[in-house]
This record gives sequence, C-alpha cells and structure tokens, in this order.
Amino acid sequence: MKAKINVLFYLRKSKVNARGLMPIFQRITINSKRLDISTGHYIEEAKWLAESGRIKGNSEEARTINSQLELSKAAVYETEKRLFMSGVEITLETFKNELKGKKERARMLVPIFKEHNRKIKELLNIEYAPGTLERYETSLKHTVDFLKWKYNLSDINIEKIDHGFIHEYEFYLRSQRKCANNTAVKYIKNFHKIINQCLAHGWLNKDPFINYKAKLKEVIREYLTEAELNQLMSKTFISDRLELVRDIFVFSCFTGLAYVDVKLLTYDNVSLGIDGDKWIFKNRQKTDTTSKIPILPMAQEIIDKYAEHPVCKAEKRLLPILSNQKMNAYLKEIADVCGIRKELTFHIARHTFATTVTLSNGVPIETVSKMLGHTNLKTTQHYAKILDKKISSDMQLLKQKFSNPNSSKQRYISES
Repeated sequence: MKAKINVLFYLRKSKVNARGLMPIFQRITINSKRLDISTGHYIEEAKWLAESGRIKGNSEEARTINSQLELSKAAVYETEKRLFMSGVEITLETFKNELKGKKERARMLVPIFKEHNRKIKELLNIEYAPGTLERYETSLKHTVDFLKWKYNLSDINIEKIDHGFIHEYEFYLRSQRKCANNTAVKYIKNFHKIINQCLAHGWLNKDPFINYKAKLKEVIREYLTEAELNQLMSKTFISDRLELVRDIFVFSCFTGLAYVDVKLLTYDNVSLGIDGDKWIFKNRQKTDTTSKIPILPMAQEIIDKYAEHPVCKAEKRLLPILSNQKMNAYLKEIADVCGIRKELTFHIARHTFATTVTLSNGVPIETVSKMLGHTNLKTTQHYAKILDKKISSDMQLLKQKFSNPNSSKQRYISES
C-alpha cells in the first residue's frame, strides 16, 4: 500500500532566539506519523504566512528562503519516489534514513541464526538438551543449503524473506532432502522461531508466516504389548552387556522416564512420597516440568540390583546407563534375541509405560500425564487413542449396561 505523505512548514514559537526570531520547521507526515526537521532559517513572526507556509512579500530574503523551502519539499517527494521504485516499504524510519542519506546495515539471516544457536550452546544442560542444539544446527545447515540451491546465495537479507520463500523452503525439504511431512514441518517450525526473533527485535515489519499453515500428521507410537514386555523381562542373557541394557530399558518401562532423564538420575531424586513409599522426583530435561513417579516393585528391583555397581558408586548415579547410541544399538540385538518384531529404541520404553503399564491397567490419563511430565493433556491423549484393549474394556462395560433389562437404554426405548 502506498504511503500517504504530507509536507508543511511552520514557525516553532517555543524556540524563539535572543533576537526575537523564530525558526522555520518542516513537518513531514507519513501515515499519520510526524517527522519535524529544522530548516535552519529564522524570521520575524509578522513576516510569516501560516496558511501557505511561506514568507510574505517579494524581498530578496523572502525569495531566497521560499525557494529553499520549495527545494526541501521537492526533496521529500523525490525521496518517496526512490523508496517506492526500490520496493522498500515506506515507514517513518525508512524515509528518515533515506532522506538523510543513511543506509541502515542490512540484517542477514545466517548470522542471526548462528547467534541463536550460540546462545543455545551456552545454555546446554541448563535450559536446553544437546538434542535441541543438534536440531537447530541441522536446521541451519538445511537453510544454508536451500539458499544455495534456490538463489545461489550464501546468505540473504531478512527483509527479502516472504511468503513465497517459506513455501519454496518447504518444497526443498520435501523434494531435495526427502523429508517426511512431520520432519519438514519441524524444520520449518525451527526456522519460524528465528523469524519470530527478528519480528520481536523490530527488524522485520511483517511476518512472512502469515497465512502459512502446515500440519503435523499423527504418528502411531510403537510400544511393547504385555506379552512382549513379559518376554523381554523373562529372557536370560549370557551377555552382561545385554542384560544391563535390558534392565535399564525395563526400568524406563516402569517409570516412563526418557533416556536423558534416566542418565541424570541420582539418589537425590528418590524421596518418600505422600504415601510414605519411595518416589522419583525429577525435572524433565526436555520441558523442565517436574515428574513425580511412585517407584513400582520392578523398578525398585533394578535400582537395588545395580546399587553397588562401580559406575553408580563412582559417579553417584542411580543406574549405570550407557550412551544413547549404544543403548539403541544393543536394543536392536535384544529384540532379535527375544523375537520381538519391532524396531526397539529406548524411547519405546516411555511409550510402553504410558500404554501397557498404566493406561491399559486403568490408571487415569490425568495421572499418567503428570507422571510423564507432559505440559499438555493432549500429548498424553495420543497414547490413549492406540489402545484397542482400553476401547474393548470400555465397550464391554457399555454392553453390560445395555444388556441389563432395567438399563437406561430399555427405559429410553419404552418411553419413546
């Protein structure tokens, strides 16, 4: 939209000098916002025509100053023309800088993104998990690769990022990087955070994400059934290494803790709960929300089993957990040995706790949500959706109700 610009000249009476002369000011109004600039000229108030914004008469002084006022006015409209032709949005700030010959330093995307990632790195294990930094570093790499692929640029002025840029970036992620829907959406979400920071700092005048919509597709979370969990727990391993990995995985199945939270557990996280039994009190690394989890007998057995382990005693850990990469590698081996035809990863233990261990056994979803440290009940509801057993048991209760001759259904039929 074209900016509405008005120009007038006036005397600023509050600035009268020692000789009784008043300064002439130029007022430029851009979309109802004012910019007042001194012209450097002083005159007597009696010589000024307020209606026309000019000096009275045809004296040499009047002709000289009036001519310079006209030039100043012409410079305003010339500035407007330059901004319009260059495609720059005309605001009070951009106009003032152009009029005074100031060129604002272009803000480039890559340094802003790198600075964002640097701050995350500084706050690792304080506010952010290593995985968060890894995701943003990957997101930055994809962004840089996209700029090269689409524009043959190593960087771009953030003011050049528009709605079309976002759609092209998404297309690149799907077509060139072969990202699945949810992966592409998450990278775009990471990029959106950088744009939001630019908006918050006032570096962008409008949000390129307006009218952009991308939706995550619901993913069916893998978990172990009761039979599979029992099969895993009862298996005897010759290898101490596989037995250790199995035990810690089972511990997570009965506590719902993610890998990073199990890794950081110490005896300081174990205290007596409201019922007088042992509970785990742990702030989740991912969301910084507190998980309060009563320790089930199976989890306590595993804690006791490794209480004297050298790693636990030396590093004051609750369990001697291996690296996440090694845990997942050995879990695949364990799945093969146990005949479990699922791609076993450590995070499946958390899903198993939510489904097989708690929800399937009648634990209310609100309680499960609290123990998992979810910030939103909707996150926990994803687990409830996939439980055929829970659906079956709920519907059995309904069938029993309807089969009762004195049920509300029978009353409803007779009344109608």
